[in-house]
Amino acid sequence: MTEYELPTWCEPLLTRVRSARTEDFTRVRTPADGGRASAVLVLLGEQPEHGLDVLILQRAATLRTHAGQPAFPGGACDPDDEDAAATALREAHEEVGLDPTSVTVLAQLPRLWIPVSDFVVTPVLAWWHRPHPVHSREPAEVAHVARLPIAELVDPANRVRVRHPSGWIGPAFQSRGMLVWGFTAGVLATLLEMAGWARPWPQDRILDLPPTSPPPSPAPSAGEPDTADELTGPATPS
Repeated sequence: MTEYELPTWCEPLLTRVRSARTEDFTRVRTPADGGRASAVLVLLGEQPEHGLDVLILQRAATLRTHAGQPAFPGGACDPDDEDAAATALREAHEEVGLDPTSVTVLAQLPRLWIPVSDFVVTPVLAWWHRPHPVHSREPAEVAHVARLPIAELVDPANRVRVRHPSGWIGPAFQSRGMLVWGFTAGVLATLLEMAGWARPWPQDRILDLPPTSPPPSPAPSAGEPDTADELTGPATPS
């Protein structure tokens, strides 16, 4: 439990998340054993000027893999990490200077397997009860940090589907100059539906990703159609 009173929007989302299954997020089954454990932080906060938001970072354009792609803070588990939440908070501190004491962990979501890299990723849902300024601590890895308003993400004008050169099609969001797609967009799309915040949007709006785009994520919203027989691999946790 937390000493901070949870905002009213938390309970409907938490009620749904408690019964969430891997199948709600992806068609790719997570193996019972094996895979490199990792975690990402899905951090929801609030600001007076735009209400509820989510923390997203953009990978540096010079990285060898997934250059320039928006993502949740996160990475591989260390032996000293107590659990997935500890991993997600440690990585967020290392990447953007997040103070772990400013965060209330709400739930650990189902583990999602990334076949191409053999990562097993646990998204950790959290509330930023005491927001503070954050920034890239490693410019060679993180180019930009933003708090994307949920109101903008659910705006039908900002929702699209993207098509990867491999043939994969999945959900995406346009907000604050970012195109959020792949693993991150898939998790966000599912959570927005679970919270009851999603709004109808024209799913025939499709953008083609350039040939240099990284391979697509294996975790689109299970409700989003894709055209590939298999999803070929995601934004690998750092």
